Amino acid sequence: MGSPAGTGIGIGINGMVGRNNIFWHECAVGRGDRQRLLKQKGCVVWITGLSGSGKSTLACTLDHELYSRGKLTYVLDGDNLRHGLNRDLGFSADDRTENIRRVGEVAKLFADAGLICIASLISPYRRDRDSCRAILPDASFIEVFLNMPLEVCELRDPKGLYKLARAGKIKGFTGIDDPYEPPLNCEIEIKQEEGACPSPSAMAGQVVSYLEEKGFLED
Repeated sequence: MGSPAGTGIGIGINGMVGRNNIFWHECAVGRGDRQRLLKQKGCVVWITGLSGSGKSTLACTLDHELYSRGKLTYVLDGDNLRHGLNRDLGFSADDRTENIRRVGEVAKLFADAGLICIASLISPYRRDRDSCRAILPDASFIEVFLNMPLEVCELRDPKGLYKLARAGKIKGFTGIDDPYEPPLNCEIEIKQEEGACPSPSAMAGQVVSYLEEKGFLED
């Protein structure tokens, strides 16, 4: 049986679409065109760290700073995405992997559109973060590790999750009874300085400086 007109997708005799018959379609407007229009280079700033390390705070501060400079950004927050895109996923190892895979694919689309995509997720497993890095070209995956001690994150406990995990009311909580695998070769590491956590503006400034140095904010 032939494929529907214009789809490029083959239909088998059992009515199923064969993966080998799905084709990529190129358009006249490419990534470079969109980047020139926006006067910036698309990339993914992937913020990882324990719950309570300050990921969402950094993401929003960075978003505002870049917006004030006339740059187009979008924040993909892990909790927000579980209200929609990933609402069907739990917190098993397999679900966590699928969660990160989906976010990585969405982030790739934003970067291809020329945006600076800021992804803020615990993303505890190194292989999952590396898989997201692998699908992005030209060193446009920028891993930011918020390297804050567990005791600091647990003391903050902004959502009360550590308390619940310690009481056994949450199972598989990262840092308590599920592992967090820190990056081995991240582009940016942010940690305490003389026992104090940097301010949100200082952390955002560190990321902005990197983006400037690597040419992502060029006009």
